[in-house]
Amino acid sequence: MARPLLLDEMFSDAIAQQLRAQSHDVVAVVADPGLVSLPDDQILAHAASAGRALVTASIKDFMPLDGQYRAAGQSHAGLILVSAKTFQQDRSFVGAIAGALAALLDTDQIQADQAVFLARP
Repeated sequence: MARPLLLDEMFSDAIAQQLRAQSHDVVAVVADPGLVSLPDDQILAHAASAGRALVTASIKDFMPLDGQYRAAGQSHAGLILVSAKTFQQDRSFVGAIAGALAALLDTDQIQADQAVFLARP
């Protein structure tokens, strides 16, 4: 079974809704008032405790947190990094991200404690 996902707050709930319509377990930070505006370290801690891989475009913020987790021997459910070079912020963004995440989830290749860049299918 594919790993559940948490979409960081730069991603709309529309992406999570599209993926849930395909039977994937995906929630968005923006849909949970308790998570909105939390610091990055708390978002990653929440995702880790819930067993959800975190999808984020804040690469410069989360890569150091990944390093801190590794150094401290802590575990997280995975980081899926979204590059602005790969996914342009235009009208196709929501569909492109949803499609790429669906393809990744369908292959079930999200590993705990790993950081991977999301690729276009």
